[in-house]
Amino acid sequence: MIIVTGAEGFIGSCLVAYLNANQYFDLVLVDDFNDIPERAKNLKGKKYKELVTRPNFFDWLDKNAHEVQFVFHIGARTDTSEKDVQIFNELNLWFSQRLFGVCASEGIPIVYASSAATYGAGENGYTDDEAKLDVLHPLNPYGNSKNDFDKWVLSQENRPYFWAGLKFFNVYGPNEYHKGRMASVVFHAYHQIKQTSEVKLFKSHRVEYKDGEQMRDFIYVKDLCDVCLFLMHHRKNSGIYNLGCGNARTWNDLASAIFSALDKPVKINYIPSPEDIRESYQYFTEATMHKLHASGYTTPFTSIEEGVKDYVQNYLEKDSRC
Repeated sequence: MIIVTGAEGFIGSCLVAYLNANQYFDLVLVDDFNDIPERAKNLKGKKYKELVTRPNFFDWLDKNAHEVQFVFHIGARTDTSEKDVQIFNELNLWFSQRLFGVCASEGIPIVYASSAATYGAGENGYTDDEAKLDVLHPLNPYGNSKNDFDKWVLSQENRPYFWAGLKFFNVYGPNEYHKGRMASVVFHAYHQIKQTSEVKLFKSHRVEYKDGEQMRDFIYVKDLCDVCLFLMHHRKNSGIYNLGCGNARTWNDLASAIFSALDKPVKINYIPSPEDIRESYQYFTEATMHKLHASGYTTPFTSIEEGVKDYVQNYLEKDSRC
C-alpha cells in the first residue's frame, strides 16, 4: 500500500490522480474529509483502497504499517497568513515527526513536503545545501514550521533507508478551487480576466525592478507529481531537495501566458502592494536544481506558457479536476 496524506487537497489529490494514471490503485488516503464540496470533488473518480481520517491515522498505522510500502506526506497547514504557532506545531511539526518516526522504525520510505518558504527573503540564496538550514530566516510561522521539521529530520540518528524532503516553490495547477485566497496567482488572475478583462499585479517598490518584473520560480503541479513518482522508484540519495523549475520568470510573463491561453489582449493594472507585507515581499526566487538533476532526474520541466495553457484550457475553463 502507498499512503498519501493531504490527499483531498490541491497537490495531494493531483498526486493521487498521477499515481492512478501510472496504475497504482492500492492507495490509502489520509485527510480530515470535512465534507467541503470543492475539496470532495478532488477525489471524485479516483481509485483507492481506503480513506483514513487524520485523527484516526496513527491508530490505523499501528495496525497496518507492515503492509505500507511508501509514504507521500503532503498534508500540512499551508496558510502563510496564519499567526498561531501552536497550529503549525501540531499539524506541520509534531504530526510529521511522529509519522517520520514510524517510517524509521518500520523501514518505510517517505517523501514529504517542505517549502521554499523556508528561504525567507532569500538573503542566503536558494540552495538546498543541508548545511545551510541553520542560517535560513523564514518570514512567517508556516515557513518556520517547515524549516524546523527539516532540521529535526537531519538531527535524527534513526531514519528510513530512503527519505526526501521537497522544498516546493510556486506551485500552480488544477484542484486548487477550494484554497480561496491561498490559491495560485494563475487561479485568481484567470477569474479577474474573465470578469474584468484585466489582471491586477503588484507594483514594484524597488527601483531595480519595473512593475510586474518581480520574479518567481513557477512549477506546474504535474511536474511535481512526476518528481514524486521518480523518487518512489529511485529510492537513492536521501536528502532535502529544491523543487522548482530552476528558471525564474516574471509576473508579467505569467499574466501574458494566461491572456494568451484565453486568446485575449494583455491588460495589466499595477496596484500598490499592501503595506503590511511590503518590506518582506520577495522580488526574486529561483531554485537551484543541481541536486535533483544529479540524483538522476533529467525530465525537462513544463514552461509557464505550456503549463498555464493546459491548466486554463483543460481545467479552469471546464471546471474540471485532475
